[in-house]
Amino acid sequence: MADTVSYRPKAGEIPTQPGVYRFKDATGRVLYVGKAKNLRARLSNYFAPLRSLHERTRRMVLSAAGVEWTVVATDIESLQLEYTWIKEFDPPFNVKFRDDKTYPFMAVTLGDEAPRVMVTRNHRIKGAKYFGPYPKIWAVRDTIDLMIKAFPIRTCSDSSYKHAMQTGRPCFPGQIGRCGGPCSGKVTIEEHRRVVDDFVAFMAGGDKRFVTQATKNMKAAAERQDYEAAAKYRDQLQALEAVLAKSAVVLRDKVDADLFGIEHDELAASVQQFIVRGGRIRGERSWTVDKEIDIDTGELVDTILLQAYENEVPPKEIIVPALPDDTDELEAWLGGRRGRGQVHLRTAQRGEKAALMSTATMNAKNNLMLYKTRRSSDFVARSQALTDIQEALGMTDAPLRMECYDVSHLQGTNIVASMVVFEDGLARKDQYRRFSIADSTDDTESIYQVITRRLAYLKTDESPEAVAAEAKAALEAQTQVFAEGEGPVEPERKKKFAYPPNLLIVDGGQPQVNAAARALEESGVQGIFLAGIAKRLEEIWLPDSDYPVILPRGSEALFMIQRIRDEAHRFAITHQRSRRKRDITSVLTEVPGLGPSRVRELLRHFGSVAELKKADLEAISEVKGIGPVLAEQIRTTLHR
Repeated sequence: MADTVSYRPKAGEIPTQPGVYRFKDATGRVLYVGKAKNLRARLSNYFAPLRSLHERTRRMVLSAAGVEWTVVATDIESLQLEYTWIKEFDPPFNVKFRDDKTYPFMAVTLGDEAPRVMVTRNHRIKGAKYFGPYPKIWAVRDTIDLMIKAFPIRTCSDSSYKHAMQTGRPCFPGQIGRCGGPCSGKVTIEEHRRVVDDFVAFMAGGDKRFVTQATKNMKAAAERQDYEAAAKYRDQLQALEAVLAKSAVVLRDKVDADLFGIEHDELAASVQQFIVRGGRIRGERSWTVDKEIDIDTGELVDTILLQAYENEVPPKEIIVPALPDDTDELEAWLGGRRGRGQVHLRTAQRGEKAALMSTATMNAKNNLMLYKTRRSSDFVARSQALTDIQEALGMTDAPLRMECYDVSHLQGTNIVASMVVFEDGLARKDQYRRFSIADSTDDTESIYQVITRRLAYLKTDESPEAVAAEAKAALEAQTQVFAEGEGPVEPERKKKFAYPPNLLIVDGGQPQVNAAARALEESGVQGIFLAGIAKRLEEIWLPDSDYPVILPRGSEALFMIQRIRDEAHRFAITHQRSRRKRDITSVLTEVPGLGPSRVRELLRHFGSVAELKKADLEAISEVKGIGPVLAEQIRTTLHR
């Protein structure tokens, strides 16, 4: 492999000013767009020795045939130009947004003569004020129904309004009390505009002065015995309180902020946005991001905020999990989008904002899991993934049955392993298996032991072809039984653990694969393909291969292999933790005066019986609820 690419610019050609650069392939297609405060310093990272580059960055550099750059006057201009080019060229190696949801908004058409409130997914109505997004259409409608009781503004369509104003007859919604605009004949255009302003002010900040004013008016009307007016104010008050109750209080009053929770792995990221106005959550939105080149959380925040505020007005404060390197420039760009006052990017360190960030991150994590699950359940995507795996690994047949193995331990103790099974690209949890490993020197030895034990259940002639032939023979025998007029005979069923996989996957790189290959060779089982997936660069290793197989980032094949690897890891970790807990609990229950709560404290502190046995009396006494006498009893029991 060459030390670097042939199109590397000569020394001194790249300027040191801020700018934006584009990598292109031989056909002129833009592959990647990036920005830099110093173009020479940034681009020199791409032209470092190829062996030192991250695998995904190296693949992008090798796919390109040239690089171009444009110098700009300021860092803010580079930020704007980068985003413009990404939108224009749609580079395959830049972050891809996969927001397949169109959220409903509540819109107030302030640009109209008589503004109306409506539900819409169109976010480009000229002069409109938007509230939301809302998770469901019915949530917007419920809020509008409550709001027009307190602020009766127009709800009818433009055609109904025009006809009513021309004929002098109220619009139909106005006749049934559902429209409070001038077309209802109850208010003038000026009076209606004042009600609309109150409507917008309340929705923008949940202004409690309206609640206070409605309470005062209700009491005053009751005192002068105007019970009809008092009932009207009472209904308004109940409507306002109902709207406030629907939006949870999360921060202090008058706090306007957007909060972004992000959860990401090697291939994708999930974003959860909470829109907080007046201390209450007024809207939320979630979407997913596909990552081609490995980027950290700060770089993700940079890209996500540019996407989120492309057509939105940002609030004064934006809370993110990590600050990007160009925070000052991003704040300046957001301030320009806002048009009034500054925008501050902050991270949540403690208190109510940190608690809300934790909730947003948890939602993002669940959304990422749901995204992967839905993607895995797509039949077309699964079929494509199996075909791509077959071609990439050089298999004779598609891997209709895949088994993946992972090893888990705690500092060499409680060693366990997991086996998970995917058939036709879907998890078969009824066929999962767990292994306990009594003694092992390292992970490769553990993999060797587990694969050896698993293959012992297979006969030497039970290749996938043999299994298919056996199934065909059983079907023919059953057909012959029916042809002879006899009753049906239940064929003998093989145990699930005795079916061989088409593809056996281990979690790890070349050492783990070689250990599994040694076990496979010693077993004598034929017809099983073997591969390993290394987590750092997500490359696929095959036995006796000096170079890994690189599956395209974002491909269905890599996604499926990652999913089965992650499932094996989850299953192993769960078993290891339960073993550890059961181990320490069973031993310590023999100690007089040691109840479940103290056992939990010991487990939380030491992690395993092996670590507890190594501890001296002073270390055991430091655990909450454990005194010197009880510590002595624990130590005596463990060393009995």
